[in-house]
Amino acid sequence: MDYKLQNTVSKDAFNYKYLLGKIFPYIKPVLGRAIINLIIAIPLGLLDGVVALSLKPYLDFVVNGSPENTWSFFGITIYSQAFLAAIIPFGIVAFALFQGVLKYLSNYLTDWTGQKISMSLKKDLFKKLTSMDPQFFDVNSSGIVLTRFLSDPDTASRNIIDMLKSFIATFFGLVGLVAVLLYNSWKLAIIGVTIMAIAITPVTLIRKRIKKVSNATMVVGGNMATNFNETFAGNKIMTAYNLQKDQNEKFDNQIQEQFHLAMSLTKRVGWMSPIMYFVCSIGIALVMAYGNHLILSGQMTAGSFASFVTSLLLLYKPTKTLGNTLTNLQTVFVAMSRVFELFDLQPQIKSPANPIELKGLHNAIDFKNVNFEYEKGTPVLKNFSLHINKGETIALVGNSGGGKSTVVSLLPRFYDVTSGSIEFDGVDIRKFDLESLRNNISFVFQDNFLFTGTIKENILMGNEHATDDQIEKVVAMAHLDEFAHTLENGLDTFVGERGTTLSGGQRQRVAIARAMLKDAPIVILDEATSALDNKSEAIVQKALDNLIQNKTVFVIAHRLSTIKNADRIAVINEGELVELGTHDELMHIENGKYKYLYEMQFANQEEAVIAPYNN
Repeated sequence: MDYKLQNTVSKDAFNYKYLLGKIFPYIKPVLGRAIINLIIAIPLGLLDGVVALSLKPYLDFVVNGSPENTWSFFGITIYSQAFLAAIIPFGIVAFALFQGVLKYLSNYLTDWTGQKISMSLKKDLFKKLTSMDPQFFDVNSSGIVLTRFLSDPDTASRNIIDMLKSFIATFFGLVGLVAVLLYNSWKLAIIGVTIMAIAITPVTLIRKRIKKVSNATMVVGGNMATNFNETFAGNKIMTAYNLQKDQNEKFDNQIQEQFHLAMSLTKRVGWMSPIMYFVCSIGIALVMAYGNHLILSGQMTAGSFASFVTSLLLLYKPTKTLGNTLTNLQTVFVAMSRVFELFDLQPQIKSPANPIELKGLHNAIDFKNVNFEYEKGTPVLKNFSLHINKGETIALVGNSGGGKSTVVSLLPRFYDVTSGSIEFDGVDIRKFDLESLRNNISFVFQDNFLFTGTIKENILMGNEHATDDQIEKVVAMAHLDEFAHTLENGLDTFVGERGTTLSGGQRQRVAIARAMLKDAPIVILDEATSALDNKSEAIVQKALDNLIQNKTVFVIAHRLSTIKNADRIAVINEGELVELGTHDELMHIENGKYKYLYEMQFANQEEAVIAPYNN
C-alpha cells in the first residue's frame, strides 16, 4: 500500500461483509452486551405500533361504541366500555415508560460497546503507527495522521453498534407497523407498502457519491489539523515573520473547501428527502381516498382507519429520512474501510525472518559501495565507501545537503540502502534483529525532542531499569546537575510538550544524559552543538566528551572544536566521499575541499570557541 495516506481510495467501502468480518474481532470481546443491546432494539421497534394499534378499540368501542358492543383481541374479550376507556390511556403511559427505560439501557450499552471497540481499534492502530519507519512520517502530514488514526476509528467503531441497533429497531418497527396495517386493512396495506418501496428506490444511487465526498472531506480535515499543529509548533516563526495573515488565509481556504464539500454532498444526496416526502404524501392521499370508500361502504370502521393512518405515518417517518440515515451509515463504512487500509500498511524496514542479535561492536563498521535515494531517480549517496574502526571518532563534514545526515540515518536503519551494504564486523546490518541493532546506537540530535513529562522520565528513556546511582552519575557527567539543582523540583521538574520550558543547552544536556544512560557502543552526534551559543556549547561539549569515551563515534558538526578532536575527518560532497584524513592531513591537500571549507567556514570560529574554555 502507498505510504501517502492522502491518496486513500477506501476501496472496500461497499464490501460490507468484508468490513463487518474485519471489525468482528473487535466486537467479539463485547459481544454479550452488544447482543443484549440488539435484542433490546427489537421491542423498542415493535412498541412503535402500540399507540397506533390502541386507536382502533378506543375510537370504535369507547368513542363511537355502545355498552352492548364488545372488543376482542387475540382471544381476549372486553365488555366494559368504561374499563377500556380508563385502561388505554394508562396503558399508553405504561408503554411509554417501559420504552423510556429500554431506550436508556440501549443508549448506555451503545456508548459502552462503541467506546470499547473504539479503544481497542485505537490501541492496535497506535501500535501500527509506532511500527512504521521514518519514511512514513516524511510523506504524511501530522493532520492526516491524526485524522486517519484517531478520527476514523471513532467514526467507524463507535457508530457501528448504534447503526446496527437503529437498523434492527427500525426493521422490527416496520414489521410491527406493517402488521398493524394488515390487521386494519390488507387492501390499504398493499397501497401503503408499495408506495414506500417506490420511495426508497433512489437510495441505491448515493453510495459512490458519499464515498468520494467522505474521502475528500478527510483530506481537508487532515490539512486543517496540520495547519493547527503548525501554528502551534511554529508560533514563534509565525510571530517573528508576521505570518498570521497567511495562516488565516490558508485556514479560510480550507474552511471554504470543507463547506463546498458539505454542500456538494447535500446537492448530491439531499434531493432524496423531499422526493421521499412527495412520494409518501401520494401514498397517504391514495390511502385516505380509498379509505373513505371503505368506511362509507362499511368495509372498515373509523377506528381501524385512524389506526391505519397513524401506523402509515409512523411507517413513512423513517422512510422519509432514509437518505440521511443511509448517508450516515455509508460514512461509517467508508471510515471503516479507511481504518482497515491502515492495518494493511507494512513497514518497509523490519527484522529479517531469522535475525541475528547484535551484541556490541568488536572490530569495525564498513560502508561498502552504498547508494541511496529518498525518491527514485534522485541519488543522495553515490558509491559511498568508508571503513571505521572500533573506538574511532569520525567527523562528517561537507556542504549542506551533501548527504552527511543520510549517512548516519542509515546506521540504525531509519532508511535502507538502495544498493551496496553497511556491515558491522562483516555482517550486513539488514541481517540483525532491528531492536538489537538500535539498542547498540545512541543519538544526540541538533534539536532533541523531549516528551511531555519530567526531566528524569526523559532521561530514563535511555534505560528504564536504571538505578538512582546510575541516573545521578550520568546527570553529573552531562553537567545537568548545574541547572537541575536550581529547579524547585530538581529532576522531577515537568518540562512540558517538546521540552520548550528548557533552553537549547539544557535540552541538549538532557539528551546527552539519556544517551549516556543507554550506554550504547556506537554514538551519533548530529550537529549536537550547532544551535548553541559559545557558552552553552562549551558546557555541552564537556558533556559530549564524557559521552563518547570508549565509543565508536560519528560526528556531524559545523564547529571547529568538535571536528579537530576527531580521529579522522570524512569530507562528503554531493553524496560522494571526496577526502578522508586527519585535520592536518587534509589541510595539506592543495585546493582540497576540506581546506576550502575550513578557510571559508571554520577558521573564524577558533578564537570564539576557545574563549569560553579560558574564562
